[in-house]
Amino acid sequence: MRLDKFLASCGEYSRKDVKALLKGKRVTVDGAVFTDPGTHIEPEKNIIKLDGEKLEYKPFVYFMMNKPAGCITATEDSRERTVMEYVPEEFMHFSPFPVGRLDKDTEGLLIFTNDGQLAHKLLSPKKKVPKIYHALVEKTVTEKDIKAFREGIYIDEDGYTTLPGDLRVIEKGENPLCEVTVYEGKFHQVKRMFEKCGNRVLYLNRRKFAGIEIDEALPLGGVRELTGDEEAVLRSGDLSE
Repeated sequence: MRLDKFLASCGEYSRKDVKALLKGKRVTVDGAVFTDPGTHIEPEKNIIKLDGEKLEYKPFVYFMMNKPAGCITATEDSRERTVMEYVPEEFMHFSPFPVGRLDKDTEGLLIFTNDGQLAHKLLSPKKKVPKIYHALVEKTVTEKDIKAFREGIYIDEDGYTTLPGDLRVIEKGENPLCEVTVYEGKFHQVKRMFEKCGNRVLYLNRRKFAGIEIDEALPLGGVRELTGDEEAVLRSGDLSE
């Protein structure tokens, strides 16, 4: 591994920061000062220190974003703005990617990582990972609608029946606010489930995914690393609610 990549993986250092650290002769490898960012090291064998303090290699990164509307969930796109435009530079050297997708106009919790094995587990239909949304809808929600969500709804355009989900009204009114829990990630799933019940989603926000809740302090477009406890939830494999 290149020394500059290792340094960037050990803290919130941009490429500019890393160059400054090396130029300032603040980095040692096995006791010798190195200033060349392209120096190849072995993190498991070499002892790398910054200002005399040993650095620990961090191969994976896990962070959340409060996704805003108006951008697509993709790593790149030639026409549309993507969620990657909101990712701070210090995370980019990890080559992170979003775990799953949110629609362009959907806001809320989006998890990013470069841990492919974990991402595969979170997205596997067999795992039935819960995803919780708040949905503002056009019409009154009936007991029949709640029962339909609980039993699974047939989407005739695709010829499949959704897994059973949960629907409850959390704020009544002309446009009720609902909490919806689904266990798969089909295309426009929540919106299409409401459509099959004769209703329409006016606004959709994901609040929770795989046991991780959105940080209410994060503004739209905001990003922060997961805490140790949050990482433990994802790593444990206990993805039930």
